[in-house]
Amino acid sequence: MLSDSTCARLRDALLAAGYTTTGVRELLGPGAHAALTRGELEAPARATREAGGLGSLVRLFLLGGTEAAPPLPEIDALVEGGLLTRAPDGLRAAMDLRPYGEEETDWFVLSDLDTPASRQDRDHVTGVGGASLTLASSLVRTPVADTLDLGTGCGVQALHASRFSTVVTATDVAPRALATARATLALSGITNVELAEGPWLEPVAGRTFDAIVSNPPFVPGPARVDYVYRDSGQAGDAALAGLLRDLPSRLRPGGRAQLLGSWLHVRGEDWPERVRSWIPPGCDAWIVQREVTDPALHVGTWQRDAGLDLTAPSTRAQAAEWLDWLEAERVEAVGFGFLLLRVVPDGRSPEIVIEDLPGELADPLHGEMAGWLERVAWLRDHPSDDALLGARFRLSPSATLEHYSVAGSDGWSEAGAAVVLADGPQWRHEVDEPAAALLAGCSGALPLEELVALLSFAHDRPADELVRATLPAVREFVRHGVLLPA
Repeated sequence: MLSDSTCARLRDALLAAGYTTTGVRELLGPGAHAALTRGELEAPARATREAGGLGSLVRLFLLGGTEAAPPLPEIDALVEGGLLTRAPDGLRAAMDLRPYGEEETDWFVLSDLDTPASRQDRDHVTGVGGASLTLASSLVRTPVADTLDLGTGCGVQALHASRFSTVVTATDVAPRALATARATLALSGITNVELAEGPWLEPVAGRTFDAIVSNPPFVPGPARVDYVYRDSGQAGDAALAGLLRDLPSRLRPGGRAQLLGSWLHVRGEDWPERVRSWIPPGCDAWIVQREVTDPALHVGTWQRDAGLDLTAPSTRAQAAEWLDWLEAERVEAVGFGFLLLRVVPDGRSPEIVIEDLPGELADPLHGEMAGWLERVAWLRDHPSDDALLGARFRLSPSATLEHYSVAGSDGWSEAGAAVVLADGPQWRHEVDEPAAALLAGCSGALPLEELVALLSFAHDRPADELVRATLPAVREFVRHGVLLPA
């Protein structure tokens, strides 16, 4: 693998050529850049024809081309370190090296090539994929002293954690993954990350952290390891269950953990209660299910991800074994989503919320994750009905009220209304007329009890009845950020 000194000189050369997220996007333009993300190479290749050194690097690293003289230093060291390979007519990329970053950072991520042959290697090191981007977009940015990146892979989460952590410890069971992560960090100019080798939490035994982030091997299936990046070696979702039980012991009071995971929907069992049983005492937990797939789609998705020929006899045999196992375990579906944990300080009552969040996300989730932690802490500080009634609230500025109708024999008739947030997860809550009026009155000027009294008078309903109906809904509105403490 590349040495730190070679990475430093390579970084300088990449920056000098403009091989950054901004530089590549501006060179290709919207159309060719979109084509590249779809895996269509001709349009971006045409855009690089007159682009000098930057065009050469784009063809070499992003288009899989051969370049006679790319603007890179220490070619022999790059070949010896495994980044490049020599061809009869020039040089080709032997690893994936692409620009990456957020908020005007210039990072570079090294990983194995995303080819069918490479993906079938047991120790394949994946690059910036959908799962890693999904997790990175959800990370709470509140500054902390230290973060553990558990199962760092090529180092993507460590890059992000380095921005809000004084120091990051990144671990992995695979030596090749750690070597790749080391090069990613050196290429990106990141110096506050330490690396440690070993399975799960063994490399950090006896240590605690302010934050933990993990994109662990979460693909449920038989107890085997075909690919280190995705398979835990434990059957089903047992590895995720064990990790959730163990993580709080590695967090300081108030510390948070964020990870991706998959869980089984087992016939005859309630999946939220099943996942809830994995959360140890003393922890807030927010489990957000983003997708649910049937067993056949689950197996096919991960076989395609591995670059397998789905029609090959060996692939079909593997699929049959996998589906037989799922059937024997009474698995009806597989869920996937985010998991957010926080160790509650001072032995106070924790909050556990498990819910679905289907559909596309309009915005990154990091703001919503941070907001959920803040709002749940506020609710914990206001546990009684009297405390809630004495509080002032303001309606989220992104909230809108939607009325909807259904068609009948006499035309359209109003069927209901819902308050919807226009940003973040775009939470939607069905509301009746009094609830809609209550939300509209939340401007921060009056405490909730006075608003309820006004509603009682306006709708000719007993105040006690409105309080019983209102307070559970208000708590839910606060959790989802529809109502914000004033």
